[in-house]
Amino acid sequence: MRIALGQFNATLGDLGGNVEKMKGMWAQAAAAGAELVLFPELAICGYPPEDLVYKKQFVRDNRAALEELAAGVGNSPARARGQDARGTTAVVGFVEGSDDGLYNSAAVIQEGRIAAVYRKTLLPNTSVFDEQRYFRPGDRPLVVESGGLRLAVTICQDIWDSAWLGGFLAGQGRIDLLLNLSASPFHVNKIVQRCAVVADAARLFDCAVAYCNLVGGQDELVFDGRSILADSTGRTVTKAKAFEEDLLIADIESSPAAPGWEKTAPAGGGATGIRTPRVPVRPLSAPVPQPRDEVQEVYQALVLGTRDYTLKNGFRQVLLGMSGGIDSAVTAAIAAAALGPQNVLCVTMPSRFNSPETIADAKRAADNLGCPLLTIPIEPILKSFHASLQADPRWNNQGLAYENLQARIRGMILMSLSNQIGALVLTTGNKSEVSVGYSTLYGDTAGGFSVIKDVLKTMVYRLAAYLNERAGCEVVPDSVIQRVPTAELRPNQKDSDSLPEYDLLDRIITGYVEQDRSARDLVESGLPAGEVERVIRMIDRNEYKRRQSPPGVRITAKAFGKDRRLPITNRYTTVVNSKSEVNSKPK
Repeated sequence: MRIALGQFNATLGDLGGNVEKMKGMWAQAAAAGAELVLFPELAICGYPPEDLVYKKQFVRDNRAALEELAAGVGNSPARARGQDARGTTAVVGFVEGSDDGLYNSAAVIQEGRIAAVYRKTLLPNTSVFDEQRYFRPGDRPLVVESGGLRLAVTICQDIWDSAWLGGFLAGQGRIDLLLNLSASPFHVNKIVQRCAVVADAARLFDCAVAYCNLVGGQDELVFDGRSILADSTGRTVTKAKAFEEDLLIADIESSPAAPGWEKTAPAGGGATGIRTPRVPVRPLSAPVPQPRDEVQEVYQALVLGTRDYTLKNGFRQVLLGMSGGIDSAVTAAIAAAALGPQNVLCVTMPSRFNSPETIADAKRAADNLGCPLLTIPIEPILKSFHASLQADPRWNNQGLAYENLQARIRGMILMSLSNQIGALVLTTGNKSEVSVGYSTLYGDTAGGFSVIKDVLKTMVYRLAAYLNERAGCEVVPDSVIQRVPTAELRPNQKDSDSLPEYDLLDRIITGYVEQDRSARDLVESGLPAGEVERVIRMIDRNEYKRRQSPPGVRITAKAFGKDRRLPITNRYTTVVNSKSEVNSKPK
């Protein structure tokens, strides 16, 4: 059997657009001789549809779109060339409405009609998933025959519990190919987990596995594609492109005989054995390059997430404050790669506290990227605000409120420009700052999308080095990378005046936020007790800021937002020593 995996970028709610993309891929697959084409989970409507599924008309329209897809392939380009796409079976994800509730389902389409439906049985309800809020679990396996093979249909989470899956499919007879429709969001190194899960399933059933994943950005989530074809030994034979649409095509054969062993002679002499798969997979094209490491993964995820959030929400241009620091330089570089440098307006807003070096670096970074740069000094505005605020005798220009006023003026300028020119404001705060509240509400948090919200400061530096290596020149000026981090809101200010050094801070954040470790556990692991307690207090007391911050690209296994949902009003703490004070104030 020749199979195709149609990994495409679905836009949530764009039922017609998603159907047209699948029609095109279906036609390409048929033209290549494919007998079966597999599409991702909930491909008709996009993933995750969230409360849209409570709208009865949405569910009806989603079903109508599925039926249009089934009927429409008879008029496909392939059919016009004498190749009938109706002869190609397709498996497509959709929301199924029934008298007893809603199901996350897969339709098997044959000869222009829906021939069978499988309902997802394991519904994830952790991390970014809350499918049990919306869907009922299925309870029946689906095994169909096509091209002489016996195919078992599964959806995403169904394949992640091999012990359960073994029991679920027990009694179904021989399985040659396990199909999995997936919408598995990206985080760093997630592909390693997926390959292991696919391998487990392949070995369990002694069958090949076709795992078709979604690609594209949806709010905070990014789906990285990288659909997988594995043979019955569990070996990943080929993967689709990372962070791009792709049509992955391969031939799959099946033998009723048990697998054998081939003797091979390695270069060093002697002999070894290679297990011959009962169900081999033979791709039609050479493997495509994959990200080389986690930094390249993160970069590609940020670019895709920024592009899709911007364009899918109707924007064509973005703007951001360009401070001369590393966060804004990296954010601008990602935006330029996502949208083209001509569509990224960099705005520098100096005050008397900004050094000539950072002002020059802001211009240098924008010039390196080819982005337009607008300079709007805030000193006159700051003086006017200060004079007006002196109506309250308690106001002065010596403290934190005055520092934050500068950030709020900058936020107001950016939002005013956005309102006038219709460009999306990108905020430039990183995860280290977001975690501890080292930001100003309605100031540097003002905007529509936070590109590096889930990127720790130490990773920001790695991204800057990668950008320069990738370009073969200084995209992010070396002076920016080497400069001691500073907000420049008062003379001689450094981030380390208020925070631990970023190497230490990021280790604490990783442990407390991403791994849910307690203060005691972190201290016992060797981290300094005083700093652990101080940082945890900062994180806990700044939940209210994070709730009011814009969404951003999720790149870790636990990001703020859909992943980590804590109450704002909350007296619980894991800090051991309650005498520790926080060297930070709410802003």
